[in-house]
Amino acid sequence: MQTPEILPKIDEERTAETICNFIKNRMNESKMRGLVIGLSGGLDSTTTAYLCVKAVGAENVLGLVLPSETTSKEDVQDALTAAKALGINYRTVDVDEFTKPFKNLSNSLEDTELADANLKARIRMTILYYHANAMKRLVVGTGNRTELLVGYFTKYGDGGVDMLPIGALYKTDVRKLASHLHVPVSIIEKAPTAGLWAGQTDEDELGIRYELLDKILHLMVDKKFEDQDIADALAVPVDEVLRIKNMVKSAEHKLKPIPIAEIDRL
Repeated sequence: MQTPEILPKIDEERTAETICNFIKNRMNESKMRGLVIGLSGGLDSTTTAYLCVKAVGAENVLGLVLPSETTSKEDVQDALTAAKALGINYRTVDVDEFTKPFKNLSNSLEDTELADANLKARIRMTILYYHANAMKRLVVGTGNRTELLVGYFTKYGDGGVDMLPIGALYKTDVRKLASHLHVPVSIIEKAPTAGLWAGQTDEDELGIRYELLDKILHLMVDKKFEDQDIADALAVPVDEVLRIKNMVKSAEHKLKPIPIAEIDRL
């Protein structure tokens, strides 16, 4: 079913310039010497890497390829190809070696599938920060607005970063910007995946195509449309709108500061 062109278009050139200035300013203000970014071989990390290089130069960017047993060979190869094309220094670190010690813990627990998946993301965050601290650099996150709003990221995992250059862009926007930056078409067009288990894809897990999800989120969050109005505008069941609304509500805690108990002093 074709949905109307509801999501406003971005100006790719101006958007790239704005993000590059943001990256450069964050690095300069922090007095750090460069950037560290995790390269998954996917659209978001590759596009963010291109922006980082454009902003501060290849010599100031370190790419870390962090595969596990569930990472496809295609994703690893795409990550390495991007790093070489950009001319940045890069390293490959297998995260499975770091997750193995937790296997003994899992024997006494009931359901560890989600815990195991989140563990990989948190191990990756730790590796990124180890390199960043040792090199006096900032960790660059690769999350987009779509995934931030619905909570499709791991708290203190891929959500644990120093900056989110594409955090204001919906997935649809990232694809357009990637094309403008000449990211390889094979990366732009392949199915997004977090690689947390074999055969996993983002859209299968979310239960919706990004193009439609972006439009629902834009009308819901940016335009404050009522549920039924969103359903009517996009010709989708209102139950689907309510499902996405519940995802947004459930994810709010991931985007807020840690709650602190307020204490009255005498």
